[in-house]
Amino acid sequence: MSPALPEGETPPSDGSLPAWLDDGTGGRDRTFSVYLHVPFCTVRCGYCDFNTYTASELLAEAGGRVAGHEAYAGTVLREVDLAARALDAVGRGGRPVATVFVGGGTPTVLPPADLVRMLDGLRSTWGLAPGAEVTTEANPDSVTREGLAALAAGGFTRVSFGMQSAVPHVLATLERTHDPERVPQAVAWAREAGLAVSLDLIYGTPGETLDDWRRSLDAVVACGVDHVSAYALTVEEGTKMAVQVRRGVLTPPDPDDQAAKYELADDLLGGAGLGWYEVSNWARTRDDACRHNLAYWRGGDWWGLGPGAHSHLGGTDATGRRSLRWWNVKHPRAYADRLAAGATPAAGREVLGAAEVQLERVLLGVRIREGLPLDAVAPAGRHAVAGLVADGLLDGTAAVRGTALLTRRGRLLADTVVRALTD
Repeated sequence: MSPALPEGETPPSDGSLPAWLDDGTGGRDRTFSVYLHVPFCTVRCGYCDFNTYTASELLAEAGGRVAGHEAYAGTVLREVDLAARALDAVGRGGRPVATVFVGGGTPTVLPPADLVRMLDGLRSTWGLAPGAEVTTEANPDSVTREGLAALAAGGFTRVSFGMQSAVPHVLATLERTHDPERVPQAVAWAREAGLAVSLDLIYGTPGETLDDWRRSLDAVVACGVDHVSAYALTVEEGTKMAVQVRRGVLTPPDPDDQAAKYELADDLLGGAGLGWYEVSNWARTRDDACRHNLAYWRGGDWWGLGPGAHSHLGGTDATGRRSLRWWNVKHPRAYADRLAAGATPAAGREVLGAAEVQLERVLLGVRIREGLPLDAVAPAGRHAVAGLVADGLLDGTAAVRGTALLTRRGRLLADTVVRALTD
């Protein structure tokens, strides 16, 4: 079960945006990105709390009628039209899209032609910036050689495979369906098509040993990819795994074990030429970093398309910096019904004032390798810097130069650093 949506004010039914977003800048000082959520999966993994639905779930909810997949591209394009009108009305419609990220779910359960059709809709509506990064997530067993070639021909530049582990018993605990041997094959097909490739890993799965984790990292390095994401497993309430942990069927992740695995990942990936650029992400060069995710961490603008997708626009008014955030209804049927009626799919929204914008800048900015300028931190937080340096959580040389930069120990305790910097 995916998390409940946040509480917020009810958006206008026509999807119009607040007038203060028309601040005379046209948003030209901010990148514009698009996130496109595809909420479909062939099976639901036991640890996952994302907003996803299997075909059997949708069929059951629709009383046996076909629901979801077939008309999805057309439904999303209706939201693109609504988004274009809303942005034009506040002077924000003139920016090309710098990055596109198609996530899920498993986007590649849709035919490549549908994914390309949605990308074409973005291209014809706003245009893509020169060298735009266009990523889709995929499971290794949800792609074919021909399908990846079709995505590349249609304008996709990057694919992120959910590898999670190279060890069969770990994959079984996570309820992943692919054969680990499929991963290098999928990577080879993607590279042959001219796509950049990222692999996603999860560490700390119940029953995973340090040797198991090393085996997964070795498999990643052997694939020769230029980007890796590695996330510590979190057991989310409402998931099948949470029930298994509560009943004692599975042991909960151990923080010390996860810290050791993080350090091993940093050692092995670093030794293979991949350096960290965000707490959970490593890339071979600056150009190999995921620009879409960097847009999030740097506070850019993005429109989230699809059920449950979140959006963000920043601006200014007489009180200073402000941000608007909103989120769509979660269920694919409700999402489609609203758009068919000409209404916004947004379920709620909130406005962040100057103090909240500054807080969020610290929360996100401190996680990236470029560091956070200390002038973005409130005076009370800056007083904590010396202690954080003494504790080995922030780099002392960078701090002298006016930047909060996490050490490796600081990356392991990033939440502690954020609490100190935000007082």
